[in-house]
Amino acid sequence: MIHMESAWAVVLGAAQDGGLPQMGCVCAHCREARRDLAMAEDPSSIALVDDRTRQFWLLDLSPALARQYDWLQGELGSGYRFAGAVLTHAHMGHYAGLLSLGREAMNTRAIPVWGSRRMIDFLAANAPFSQLISLGNIEPVVLAPGMPHPLGAGMHIELLPVPHREEFSDTMAVVVQGPRRRLLYCPDTDGWADWHPPIREVVATVDVAYLDATFFDRQELPGRDRREIPHPTVEETLAALGPYEAGLLARVRLIHLNHSNRLWSPAVRVAVEASGARVARRGQRETL
Repeated sequence: MIHMESAWAVVLGAAQDGGLPQMGCVCAHCREARRDLAMAEDPSSIALVDDRTRQFWLLDLSPALARQYDWLQGELGSGYRFAGAVLTHAHMGHYAGLLSLGREAMNTRAIPVWGSRRMIDFLAANAPFSQLISLGNIEPVVLAPGMPHPLGAGMHIELLPVPHREEFSDTMAVVVQGPRRRLLYCPDTDGWADWHPPIREVVATVDVAYLDATFFDRQELPGRDRREIPHPTVEETLAALGPYEAGLLARVRLIHLNHSNRLWSPAVRVAVEASGARVARRGQRETL
């Protein structure tokens, strides 16, 4: 059992949408993850847990939701209720797990699913997700950015708009205010230069910041147009946060790592964590 504080967050996965190993990939990281299951990692998702009310909420529902849900239930023990989910945006790794709530699988009843207006409208307009609504498996709830929404006692969430590709919906980060600490979950965004206010000012307002670390550097995907995948690199994140305020990087947890990311190498991870930032992995937890 891992729960000791009354309110806390735990990482359920820290990889990019395809996970590690990624289907069909034979890169060194994916080959090693197939040989050593301890290296494998599910797509990004975080659980928020309230021990007082014995409830938990999920930030994003990944394609690996069934495995992540079972792992979390095993850690919590009996008597904890799945009380809702927040979706950051409509890219595969962040909402595909919704299908596991349908009648062909878990067949949930009226699970609240929060998201932006565009995110909820996308679900309502597109099968098979619209069926989850019509059959009452989920109860979609629109959250206006910047408007706090209560969860458990002493906890609330709010959405923070962030720049990112908008093929199907806009993209939100989630700010979680706990009884004692404040957490930012931002698994996907375009580069930090597009943030207003600057990312260093946003991180300064929270105690823990889970930030998009999809790629390590600009040389990671040769032959690909970076305008199609304009995530900030790990190197850019360290540069953006390191020089401005002592200790700011200590708040950072790097998440949403692509299978190609050099951070899967233990030596690179150790070197980056010497800066104060940490690399997220399943089971990492933070008191709220």
